[in-house]
Amino acid sequence: MRSDRHSHGLTLVELLVAIAVLAIISVLGWRGLDVITRTRLILNEELAQTRDLQLVFAQLQIDCANAVDADTLAGARPMLIEANRLTLARRLQPEAQAGALQLVTWRWRDSLLTREETPPTRDLNQLARDWQLAQNGSASAVKLHSGVQQMVLRVWTDDGAGWRTWQPMDKPVISRGSLMNPERGTTATQTVWRGLEVSLQLPGRAANMTKIFMLGAL
Repeated sequence: MRSDRHSHGLTLVELLVAIAVLAIISVLGWRGLDVITRTRLILNEELAQTRDLQLVFAQLQIDCANAVDADTLAGARPMLIEANRLTLARRLQPEAQAGALQLVTWRWRDSLLTREETPPTRDLNQLARDWQLAQNGSASAVKLHSGVQQMVLRVWTDDGAGWRTWQPMDKPVISRGSLMNPERGTTATQTVWRGLEVSLQLPGRAANMTKIFMLGAL
């Protein structure tokens, strides 16, 4: 008896349907992989940015912890905050060496945060000259972080007024002599700042990165 069943392959319609299903699955898989890849890149960028900021804040904490007051400088101003710039005098104590002073300048310009420091000295006259040089910046400045959209600095002292924008209320007085044998010059009333607040605005972050540092050993 002859069978009416005939074996046959896929029809054109069935083939087109199979191709369409595979195409949809491929698109969905590609989109999922693309989301995972983009998310990983964003996380890596944020981790790198966070790591850089941790190093920046760690160095700033060292500078602030070693900041000196006006008495150490024989009446001279120990800190200056101007537009997008912080300059402070800090004590440097190399191992097995006599202590010295140096100026450290943190500067924000053209979305770049840099740090520069003057050579250590024990001569207040040299330190006064370094103050003038610190105003213009140095070619040896170390680049710390790029993409900083804004830097806001505030200070605090124990007068009950809380945090405020730094104001140049005190006239700097540079005395003659060295740190070992200073000749006291005319002194001025100095506001003793106790704390420094640094706030950095970074791209892609809704809130600013803010950290508070104590100035000097309290």
